[in-house]
Amino acid sequence: MKFIVSSSSLLKQLSGINGVITSNPVVPILENFLFEISDGLLTITASDLQTSMITEMEVEAKDSGSIAVPAKILLETLRNLPEQPVSFSIDEETYSVELSSDNGRYKLAGENATDFPKVPVVSDGYTVEISSDVLGAAINNSIFATSNDELRPAMTGVYLNLGENSTTFVATDGHRLIRYRRVDVVAETDNSIIIPRKALNLLKASLPMENTNVTLEFNPANAYFKFNNVKLICRLIDERFPDYENVIPADNTNHMSINRLEFLGSLKRISIYANKTTHQVRLKITGSELQISAEDLDFSNEANERLLCEHDGDDIEIGFNARFLLEMLNNLDSQEITLQLSASNRAGLIVPKSKDDNEDILMLVMPVMLSNYA
Repeated sequence: MKFIVSSSSLLKQLSGINGVITSNPVVPILENFLFEISDGLLTITASDLQTSMITEMEVEAKDSGSIAVPAKILLETLRNLPEQPVSFSIDEETYSVELSSDNGRYKLAGENATDFPKVPVVSDGYTVEISSDVLGAAINNSIFATSNDELRPAMTGVYLNLGENSTTFVATDGHRLIRYRRVDVVAETDNSIIIPRKALNLLKASLPMENTNVTLEFNPANAYFKFNNVKLICRLIDERFPDYENVIPADNTNHMSINRLEFLGSLKRISIYANKTTHQVRLKITGSELQISAEDLDFSNEANERLLCEHDGDDIEIGFNARFLLEMLNNLDSQEITLQLSASNRAGLIVPKSKDDNEDILMLVMPVMLSNYA
């Protein structure tokens, strides 16, 4: 079997799906790309059993066939080749792969394609169309709040609740919670799935710059994303997601509005002086003034700043993990944000003052107990 392809075009396609491959896969053949050729179309598959990505490209080929090609050595070869046509010759009896370029010849040991695991097919599933811009925004606004705790698998993914009027993306790690809702993404029937973080990170990285339609098909076991010449199939997390609506406090009588970038800049400076274990910063709101302070008693470090804000409610003092606040504020675009509070021992809500008509963003962060320094 032979085919000819542009080295840079092939490298671009392989780089797009290479993130699926793990360094220590469950079965050794998963260290390979699966190449399948039919009617001048090369289909390339990468998989780790949980997640698979497939991409297609046209090549010069008269034959049909398939081979598993070592991913790492092929990628490194292509990265170091200047742009040129590369010829692949595959011996289907010994599974050896020979690359010929203007620079020379390179021989790799391939493997039998029949040993490569079959990619699951989504049958009897539900389908919804999402634009890549909306999907990208939803992933960006939620994925950072997923948990790394494998003992709570449901929290290691993003919960997607599809409804007839809106679609909600939710992520939480127990310390913070993000609820991102879109009214421009609707489904015919109500459904909910939990998509693993790895699959969403791969999806985010491969979404095109220009807005395009993404088709999402899913059944209780797998989700299947398709756009342009790329397909991503992932196994869903089969767990019960926490009842997040009950966690969101409804009676927040304290509302503080502030310039997001000023607040963000101040937090970045103050957090340098916070304890490196707790990352605790103290927010003290009195009238129209916000005082942000931090102290690390172990090293006698302390800092405080004052900012002007709009405040409606009683004076309040509350502690938060600075890293969580910074991550949340970094992921918002709004010039002004509102911090909604009820008590110093209850969760705070961050909501943007300006947002897209089709979206609704709510970010919840749990407080930390304040240490008794003045």
